[in-house]
Amino acid sequence: MSFKIDRQSVGELNLMGKFRQGSVYFLFNKVRTRIGEKLMDDMFSHPLNDAAAINRRVAIFKFFEDKGMAFPFETDQVALMREYIDITSSRSQWAVAAELQVQKLLAILTKDGRFKNTLLQLQATIGTLKKCFGLLEWLKRENSPLQDQVEALLAILQQKDMRKILESDIYKPMSTRTVADYDYLLRNRHNDAMKAVLQFIAETDVYMAVSQVSREKHFCYARAVDKAENVFHAKGLRHPCINKAVGNDLHMQEGSNVLFLTGANMAGKSTWMKSIGIAMYMAHIGFPVAATEMVCSVREGIFSSINVADNIAMGYSHFYAEVVRVKDAALAAATGEHLLLMFDELFKGTNVKDAFDGTLAVTQGFSEYNNCLFIVSTHIIEVGAALKDLPNVQFRFMPTILDGNIPRYTYTLQEGITEDRQGMMIIENEGIIALINKM
Repeated sequence: MSFKIDRQSVGELNLMGKFRQGSVYFLFNKVRTRIGEKLMDDMFSHPLNDAAAINRRVAIFKFFEDKGMAFPFETDQVALMREYIDITSSRSQWAVAAELQVQKLLAILTKDGRFKNTLLQLQATIGTLKKCFGLLEWLKRENSPLQDQVEALLAILQQKDMRKILESDIYKPMSTRTVADYDYLLRNRHNDAMKAVLQFIAETDVYMAVSQVSREKHFCYARAVDKAENVFHAKGLRHPCINKAVGNDLHMQEGSNVLFLTGANMAGKSTWMKSIGIAMYMAHIGFPVAATEMVCSVREGIFSSINVADNIAMGYSHFYAEVVRVKDAALAAATGEHLLLMFDELFKGTNVKDAFDGTLAVTQGFSEYNNCLFIVSTHIIEVGAALKDLPNVQFRFMPTILDGNIPRYTYTLQEGITEDRQGMMIIENEGIIALINKM
C-alpha cells in the first residue's frame, strides 16, 4: 500500500516546486544532471512505507554526508552519454561498422555531422565510464552501503571487452573500425549495463546533493520504526526553509497521541505544524529532516487542514469547505490506517459558539483513533478545559511576551494552555480604532 498525501496537504506544506523558492523541493534541488533531477522527482513523489527501506536509504545518505565527496562527473559528458546510450538497435556488428563508414564518407563529402556527433558522444561515454570505475573502486574500498550494486557494476566494467574501452585514450584519434567496435559493445551488447551505470550516476548525484544540503544546514536523519510502535519523537524540530528557525521538542505515542496547541496569532502555531508535517514526509522519503534527533513509526499518510479556502466553483463557503475537509479526514482515519492528522484553527469560518462545539467534538472524536497521531490548534482556549479529562491529550502553547504594549514571540513550545489574549492590543497598537473614530 502506498503512502497517501493529497494535493491540499502537499500545497499546505509547500513540499513541491523545483523552481519555487521557499519550497522544500527547491531547498534540496542541488543535483547536477538531468537524470539526477528525474530521480529526485521520483523520490520526492513516492514516499516509502517500509521502515527497513527507509533506513537503508538513510544509511546511504549518511555515508555520503560523512565522506563529503564532491560529484566526480562532468555534467555535459553525462548528458552526452545518456543521448548516446538511449539510441539502441539490434543491428549486427557488421551493420554498425558499415553505417559508420557511410557516415564518415558523408562527413568528408557533404559535411554531414552524424559521424562527428557519434564520436563526441562515444568520447563522453568513455570519459564518464572511467570516472565511474574510479568511484566504484573507491566505494568498494570504503565498504559503502551500496556494496551489492558496486560489485555488480564492477563485474561488468572489468570484463575483457569493457576493459579495452576503459583503457583507451579519448584524446587520441580513433579509427572508424575502433569507433564501430566500441559503438556495438556499448549500444548493443552491453546496453542494459550502460543504462544501469547511468542509473547509478543519477543516484550518486542525488545522494551527494542532498547530503551536502544536510551537512550545510546541520540536519539529521530520522530513524524509522514499525508502524505498530506508533511513536513520533523529535528534538530541535524546526522548519527547514526558514533561516535561524527555532527548534522545539515533540514526543507523541500511543496513549499520548493527541497534541492540543494554543497561542496567539503570529505566535508560530501554523509554522510549527507545517514543520511537523514536513519532517514526517521527509522521513518517509529517507531525506534529512530539520532537527537534531528524530524517531518515527511509519505512517500510511499525512492529512492536513491548515489553509482551507472557499471553493467558488463548487459553491462552498469557507466554513463548508472546512467541514468537507474534516469529513475527508474522518473517512481516512476510519480505514484504520496509521496517519498523521493536523488541523489548524478548526471552523474559523463560523461563529465562536459553533467553532467551540465543533472543535471540541472533532478533537474528542479523533482522539479515539489510537493508531493515528492528531494535532489540532485553536484560538478558542476554552476547548482545552473541556479536554482535560482525556488521558491521551497533551497540551502545548506558543507564548507571547509583552514588551510594554508590544507583543514579542519566542516560538518556543511550552506545556499547558495559553492565557494570551492580545488581539485588541494589536488592533489598538496599529491605531485602527483611532483612525476609524477620526473619519
